[in-house]
Amino acid sequence: MYKLIILIETPEDSVEFERRWPEFLAAAEQMPGLLMEATSRVDRVLHGDVHAQMIHELFFDSLKLAAEALGSTEGQAAGQVLQEITGGKVSLFLADQTQDQLSNIRRHRVPRGDNPPGD
Repeated sequence: MYKLIILIETPEDSVEFERRWPEFLAAAEQMPGLLMEATSRVDRVLHGDVHAQMIHELFFDSLKLAAEALGSTEGQAAGQVLQEITGGKVSLFLADQTQDQLSNIRRHRVPRGDNPPGD
């Protein structure tokens, strides 16, 4: 699965940003191939010099579908709204996402005190 990660810096006019955020969501949700989306509001930065207010993720089945969605009329319209409401204070990333269930992760955990094979 591929996702477009949108890192949104703190906007200069947060009231206007919040007022127009649903406009961006409505536009982005029209993108072809979109499977799901997730929004995370950043309430603190634990390390680093990042001034992010929000992370928004758009999920697609493949890199090809993500690229097609971004290049589509709907993707371009969503991007334009995003640029307007953020004043360009935004970073975009494409990422290949993998997930694993905690139960599977625990099956492969090395017990404390034991060394993995080959050590």
